[in-house]
Amino acid sequence: MPYVNIRVTKESVSRQQKKDLIVGATQLLVDVLGKNSATTIVVIDEVDTDNWGIGYDQVTELRS
Repeated sequence: MPYVNIRVTKESVSRQQKKDLIVGATQLLVDVLGKNSATTIVVIDEVDTDNWGIGYDQVTELRS
């Protein structure tokens, strides 16, 4: 039972984009590893940009 966790910054990711990520990640596991799509779990976590750091900076600061 594959489990995929996708983390993105919380910046207007649409419902359709999330669906596309779920479908795409699932299909990748089906195509590459021959996994069963019915038992593949994909979770998308949206992280506030204040809680995401690159180097010494918060993404919020980098994007302003």
